[in-house]
Order: sequence, then structure tokens, then C-alpha cells
Amino acid sequence: MTRVSLRTNFHSSKLIRCLADLAIVDAAEPENAFAEKLGLWIHFTDAITLSAVHSDSIASLPKMQHEVQLPLGAEVGIEFRRIQTGLINSIMKSCSLNLDKTHIELPMDLAAAYAPYRRFYDTHQRDMELRIQPLRVNVREALAKVSPRLKKLADLDAALEGILRDRESKLLSKVPVLLKKRFEQLYKIHQQMLIDTQQADNSASWTQAGAWLARFSNDMQMLLLAEMELRLQPAMGLIEAFNNKDTQ
Repeated sequence: MTRVSLRTNFHSSKLIRCLADLAIVDAAEPENAFAEKLGLWIHFTDAITLSAVHSDSIASLPKMQHEVQLPLGAEVGIEFRRIQTGLINSIMKSCSLNLDKTHIELPMDLAAAYAPYRRFYDTHQRDMELRIQPLRVNVREALAKVSPRLKKLADLDAALEGILRDRESKLLSKVPVLLKKRFEQLYKIHQQMLIDTQQADNSASWTQAGAWLARFSNDMQMLLLAEMELRLQPAMGLIEAFNNKDTQ
């Protein structure tokens, strides 16, 4: 049977490790297995639907089936890398503090108000959703044409996405809320430093290397890249299933 991890445990992901490193969430307990959390997320009727997809796929598999050889790895691999590279470039450029303009611009109103930065993060999340979800659909459609075995995997992925999508969306929408704690923490450290050194505040210095807003921008960039990696994992897993099909 073709095996692939369709979704890494949210609580053991790089995203959660980054949030924990920034001291804005508690570190995840390693004994909390993904299977347990998955069971809590799936509604009873959804579980029946998922079971039906699994059973129907197995029943439809012929005893012997020649796998159709398609250039899936090349075609969707190129699409995957294009989208991945585009998202990385967008995040890196928009989180930088230089004057280059990007389609998602980092807020430069340097008043200590978090709202524009949350909107900035929300915009990147929408951008990821708009690019990655169609990619996942395209990979599934291509995978389904290769063999009954891989079509079964594509159907299972579609069922899982339908079941978990709303729950995942709600979880990820909490990231910019949590990030506010880091924003406030860094700004308070900055204010305390001014008190301790008896210096006047100078907003022009906030974006210099090591300054509080520069550090916050780096933290936000780190979280966005980690979230992008999390969102891309299902499509990556499906592509790897195709690439490894001859060794299964």
C-alpha cells in the first residue's frame, strides 16, 4: 500500500516549535499523538464518509493492474516548486525592511499598534490559501490518473481535506492573534531599554538591525515560512507517493 503523511501533526510542526521558541505558546507535549487529535476533529458522520471512501477504493482495486506511466513527478513537481518559490519570495520580500515594493507590503506606520501587522499576516494567509489549495487539487487529479492504488490515495486526501479544512483554518487563524503577544513583548522591552538608558525614542531607529521592529519582522517572516511549509505538506506527500510508487 502506498504510504504518505497527508498532514503533519499541527502540534509537532515547525510552526508550533517556532511559536514556542517565541514564548507565545506552550511547547507541545510529545505524547499527544496525531491519531488522537484526528479522532477528536472528525465528526461521526464525517468518519462514516471517510470509511466509505476507504472501503470503496479498496473494493475497486483489481487484482492485477498495470500502472499508467505519466510524467506526474515532472509536471506537478514544477508547479509545486513554482508556487513554493513564489510564496517564499513574497514572504521574504514583504517582511524585509528595505524600500522595495511588493504586492503585500509590510506596514510602515511605526505607531505601536498591532492591527496593521495582523492585517499583513492575514493577507499572507489568504495568499497561501489561494495558491496552495488549487495546487493540492491539481496534484490529486494527476495522481488519480496514474493507477487505482494512487487514485485511492487521492480520494482519501480529498476526504481528509473536506473533513479537516475548517478546523485547520480556525487553528491557523489564531497564529496572528498569538503573534500580537510577541509584538507587545518586544515593544515593552524597547520601552524599558529607553527608560534604563534615559534615551529619547526615535522611530527611525526601530527598523535598524537588532531593533525591536526589525526583530518582530524577522519573527513574523519565520512564522509565515513555517506556516507555508505546513500548508504545502499534503501536496508534497502526494507527489512523493508518485515518485516512490515503484518501490512500494
